[in-house]
Amino acid sequence: MFITPSAWFLLLLIAVPLLAWYVLWQRKTQAVAFSDTSGLQDLPRTWKQRLWWLPAALRISAVVLLIVALARPQEGRKQTVSESEGIAIEMVVDRSGSMQAMDFTVDGEPVDRLTAVKDVAGDFISGGEELEGRFSDLIGLVTFARHADGVSPPTLDHPFLVSQLNQATIVNDRNEDGTAIGDAIGLAVEKLTALDHGRDDKVKSKVMILLTDGENNSGDIDPVQAAELAATLGVKIYTIGVGTKGQAPVPVIDPFTGRREYQMMEVNIDEETLTKVAEVTGGNYFRATDTASLAAIYEKIDELEKSRVEEKQYVDYREWAIEPVRVAGMKVPPLVLLALFALTAQVVLSHTLFRRLV
Repeated sequence: MFITPSAWFLLLLIAVPLLAWYVLWQRKTQAVAFSDTSGLQDLPRTWKQRLWWLPAALRISAVVLLIVALARPQEGRKQTVSESEGIAIEMVVDRSGSMQAMDFTVDGEPVDRLTAVKDVAGDFISGGEELEGRFSDLIGLVTFARHADGVSPPTLDHPFLVSQLNQATIVNDRNEDGTAIGDAIGLAVEKLTALDHGRDDKVKSKVMILLTDGENNSGDIDPVQAAELAATLGVKIYTIGVGTKGQAPVPVIDPFTGRREYQMMEVNIDEETLTKVAEVTGGNYFRATDTASLAAIYEKIDELEKSRVEEKQYVDYREWAIEPVRVAGMKVPPLVLLALFALTAQVVLSHTLFRRLV
């Protein structure tokens, strides 16, 4: 790579063949005249005779190296420094018994609400269709029914997080069933605020995405009070109510036949509380009645909570003329130093081994 103004020195290379011809021609013209040299043709040639061209070659090489050095060849090494201001997101997912209602579809097949949530939330985290993914964000997972469980702390290991989300199951034990929204918010807030402990660079933005299909009927913490605590600690909450309006088909086991049947049950979502929880923290409440609307909600949140990523590129130039370079894994001296070596070797050889009497 040559800088344009200095590259014009390469035109001097045109004169190198003329220089080589002159040096070689000058040697041939400087000889002692003999009337007949036929008797000398059978004499063996010494190594000095075979290498008669070496001093001239060293001189020409030095000239070529100096011309190339004047042209300032450079090696540019580009470095990219990425600076990202990511967001810490806590996914809070309801897995209570009511999440088994079959009012959502995935790929045209009816599925329960939790399966639909796994599909859409997975795309939100890793990217898919209209979602780019949250690659620079710390994301954690809390699931809840009667009790809240911290499944994964906020992490950049998104494949692990998605696998944990996919392993979440709907509770099937009555003793575990319930909807502890307040406890889940409190646990998620604890996980998000713990990120700042022992860190010099505080997390700039903390977000919680709470998804439920019911009403708070378990736990020790009131959802609105938990939201007020979250607001105090700088955590924004987006709430999503999932479920069709009116009734939804829920699978039940017939006690007499043991067969699985579907019964239509009322969908009861405490939208008033979910709306207040979101408003207290500066977030929004959304209602998802099918898979398409659920995906649209995650797309909307994805647009509202963007990570700031900046890239700065630096180019470090190495001057081949005055700095050593690596060629084929070997360290080569600067061009000027090589030219000096060649001239020195030419002078020494010309005055010792290849000395000529003129």
